Amino acid sequence: MTSNTATVDIAIIGGGIAGLWLLNRLCNDGYNAILFEQGDLGGAQTIASQGMIHGGIKYALGGALTGASEAIADMPDHWRRCLEGEGDVDLQQAKVLSEHFYMWSTQSITSRVTSFFASKVTRGRVDNVSKADRPAVFQDKAFTGSLYKLVDLVLDVPSVVNALADNCRGRIFSIDWQRSKFTQKADGSVDTLVASDGEHSVTLTANQFVFTAGEGNEQLCAMLSIKKPAMQRRPLKQVLVKHHYPHALYAHCMGSNPSPRLTISSHATEDGKNVWYLGGDLATEGTALSDEVLIENAKAELKDLFPWLDFSKSEWTVLYVDRAEPKQKGLIKPDKAFAETAKESGNVIVSWPTKLTLAPNMSDEVCDLLKRQNISPSHNAIPVTLGHFKTPVIGTPCWETLFK
Repeated sequence: MTSNTATVDIAIIGGGIAGLWLLNRLCNDGYNAILFEQGDLGGAQTIASQGMIHGGIKYALGGALTGASEAIADMPDHWRRCLEGEGDVDLQQAKVLSEHFYMWSTQSITSRVTSFFASKVTRGRVDNVSKADRPAVFQDKAFTGSLYKLVDLVLDVPSVVNALADNCRGRIFSIDWQRSKFTQKADGSVDTLVASDGEHSVTLTANQFVFTAGEGNEQLCAMLSIKKPAMQRRPLKQVLVKHHYPHALYAHCMGSNPSPRLTISSHATEDGKNVWYLGGDLATEGTALSDEVLIENAKAELKDLFPWLDFSKSEWTVLYVDRAEPKQKGLIKPDKAFAETAKESGNVIVSWPTKLTLAPNMSDEVCDLLKRQNISPSHNAIPVTLGHFKTPVIGTPCWETLFK
């Protein structure tokens, strides 16, 4: 095994949406930044995302805008600027699945929400949809609810990961944590990262190490005896249904809770079928249920909400996901992205975007910390000693793997 030394401005650990967005942002700002990933790029929480880039209206279903919704109101516009090549990162190669997300109500609660979605606070963010403009699945005369169109958009997440990785080719490397380790100084800060991909190794020094590994941040912090910031997990258990209908649907169904009763995103599979990926209350309230019971609940929901569709010959499966986030009192959902310098290690930043749509917000938080610590970009080239390291591949979406 060959061994060398290298020095960079910033070393990012974790190749999901958070790490890849941050790498793009730092490189655009002139930092000599690199990224290490132990598995596939985006292969965990990122690739399990439904791809929604939302502005928070889905959190307002109780009839009022909350701190959570206001914190991310600019996100759809921010991502659209990047898709047009005019933002802080270049996403021109990413694929848009839908320019809008829809929100519908069943007839039983239509009156409760109509006045809110007609109010000034949602102006410019929510539009009523005429019968002629409804998506195909809502054209059936059996649909008697109300339908709204949000400014939110939906992206093909693997294409986003691929675009971000392509922008920083030569700066993303595989790491084998069974053969890699940190060394620390007396004050607890990181002295070096002895990184290995299983065949090559390098002893790396960096002005700052940034942990963007999602659930993996917990293990990384344990390696350095970092106790704060701490992490929490909020589980989801999502049902996927593969069916023969051509209907691509991206929509929230409003129920009695402030959160969506059901969220549906659509994903075309390699065998030419569509998969509906089911989130919302079905996924958050069903985590303790067996897969079989949760699937039966999902079947009942779809039968109730789409009585004109027949899913009896569909395939069903379940995906369990732990949403990794900064620890909150009562394990509540964080309102915004998070980045903080570790209390026990002064050159380590621990960060979580908390949701896909807030990846730009997390990068802003990290960049602010770097400025406060007077860590400036060096504009140096990639260390040549990293040139032999392996490169991780793009993760495969769950709707391709779970049905096999």
